[in-house]
Amino acid sequence: MNSPNPRTVYDVPVRGKRVLVRNDFNVPLDTAGNITDMTRISASLLTLEYLLAQGARVICSSHLGRPKGILKPGLSLQPVARQLSKLLNREVKFVGETVGKKVDKVKEALEPGEIMLLENLRYSAEEVENRDGFARKLARDIDVYVNDAFGACHRAHASIDRITRFVPQAVAGLLLKEEIEALSQALENPPAEYVVILGGVKVSDKIPVIRNLMSRARDILIGGAMAYTFLKARGIEVGQSRVEEEFFPLCRDLLDQSGRGSARIRLPLDHVAAQKIEPDITVRQVGEDETIPENMMGLDIGIRTADLYSQIISRAKMILWNGPVGVFEIDTFSGGTMEIARAVAETDAVTIIGGGDTAAAVQKAGVKQKMTHVSTGGGASLEFLAGKPLPGITALLSQED
Repeated sequence: MNSPNPRTVYDVPVRGKRVLVRNDFNVPLDTAGNITDMTRISASLLTLEYLLAQGARVICSSHLGRPKGILKPGLSLQPVARQLSKLLNREVKFVGETVGKKVDKVKEALEPGEIMLLENLRYSAEEVENRDGFARKLARDIDVYVNDAFGACHRAHASIDRITRFVPQAVAGLLLKEEIEALSQALENPPAEYVVILGGVKVSDKIPVIRNLMSRARDILIGGAMAYTFLKARGIEVGQSRVEEEFFPLCRDLLDQSGRGSARIRLPLDHVAAQKIEPDITVRQVGEDETIPENMMGLDIGIRTADLYSQIISRAKMILWNGPVGVFEIDTFSGGTMEIARAVAETDAVTIIGGGDTAAAVQKAGVKQKMTHVSTGGGASLEFLAGKPLPGITALLSQED
């Protein structure tokens, strides 16, 4: 596989130009509207600071949540504008609309080195519907379009896909460039000592990734709820653990391939089980020679599995991790994920974290800064690692043809 390599902001003149940046400011908010995780906003600064230093007139745009075409005040990007102003040490002009005369007026008045932020793109249903009309309005009077929203690149939406047809130049931002380069390492000529850790809830989300990495990795360590579909497919009783029965045949096929000229798929040997996913619930340690009781579900890998996985991780030269190996949000079931996070952090390997919950897990473990790369896109990183073309990147490459 050859890594996609779109042009970047470094490749086009931006001084004095109106530059529309598609950011990923889809940040978590508490009930009071406060941003609880600044990762995605902080990650946007590299591109924005470059453009402002170059004297560009910067128009930022993003979605937040899923308002489904309805104006929901709780999903306004105004809190992002306030935080961005503090981080950039300059006013970020907030426009409470996405397109229209008010937006065009502020856009026209922007001076070089000034920046504005549009309202939540998904307040318009046309954004998700990838409509030409909405894309044209976004592109009005824009000289350069910059996609810096890796976390949304797997969506064929108007501000990601269609807009590239209506602007003179469309390029990648520096965050998007960094994501492509980092994740491509996991696909292109990785070292022989390459370990992949996959967890999370749905095996259906991860099977395309497993298939794409079977010929590249040495070991694939499975955890999380998805492990129980594999175990059940193998004929092992898993109690009330979540399984996706329709994927049993695919799981058996992958297990049959395991170690036969391809990666060895490792499944949990022991488990932490409970009747419910609750903080103070009584748990049971299910050993290697036991099965999960009928009235319980597996909610974390056990000590033996964590030790084995950590040993395998310690010998790796490259590690890709996507998906926690237990319900790490609850301390009772976080032990396995925290142990894996520490093991990954202690290696000298190139460590690539696949965004989303995995990024939150290494943050909780206090080892995020020790990782080589922490992706800002969960779903997008999964599709990239599965070898699927991402609409946002394809659109940039198509504009170059």
